[in-house]
Amino acid sequence: MVGTASSLVPSPRRPLDPDPAVPADRVRGWYENELGWATVPGEPVRLSVGVRFDVLDVPAVAGHAALRRLPPGAPVAVRGERMQFLVAAGSAEELPGILRWLEWEPLPLDLRAIGPGGAVEAPRPTALAERQAPQESGEPCPPSRRPKTSPAPCGRSPEAVQGAAVWLRPPVAGCEVEASLPTVSALGGGGGAPDLVRLVNTLATHCHRVRLLRACAQPLAFS
Repeated sequence: MVGTASSLVPSPRRPLDPDPAVPADRVRGWYENELGWATVPGEPVRLSVGVRFDVLDVPAVAGHAALRRLPPGAPVAVRGERMQFLVAAGSAEELPGILRWLEWEPLPLDLRAIGPGGAVEAPRPTALAERQAPQESGEPCPPSRRPKTSPAPCGRSPEAVQGAAVWLRPPVAGCEVEASLPTVSALGGGGGAPDLVRLVNTLATHCHRVRLLRACAQPLAFS
């Protein structure tokens, strides 16, 4: 059930430094130098979308069910009541066609795709990611190096409550993120990347359930 899904996933990982006074250039430097991810000028630090990855943004309560379809290496962030899945670059352009093929297109799903030209708030780097030693450029991250998660009760960190972005499943420094991202090219093929179509179908299904539950919770209007 949607209402109990949050009890089955791990809580967002503790930020590297919870002090809000941590300089933005330290956060920016970690993403640019350790991960090789482009950022957008200004504060708060934002990650440029559309080059190394796109983002699927859904209600957090709907996103919980999709976590089971991802390998541990696929980064996922939480910002307030929204969950953000990093997916292969080009996925935002593919999303409308996937929804049509899955026959979800006519429904008003709260499923947003962020692609080229977009940006998302950069979660604070995690201590787990900081501790990982970098590998040679271009080498995918082996399973032993990926951050591990367990079905522990899901808590709400102060950052998540206040609406700041936090990593639920953080990226790992020195690992090529593309190797773990959901992509259409993984459909029916080999490799470790999960299938984007199955992920979208799961997200759409639970977004639809959330919409129906919210509609049923609305009081009846009498004229």
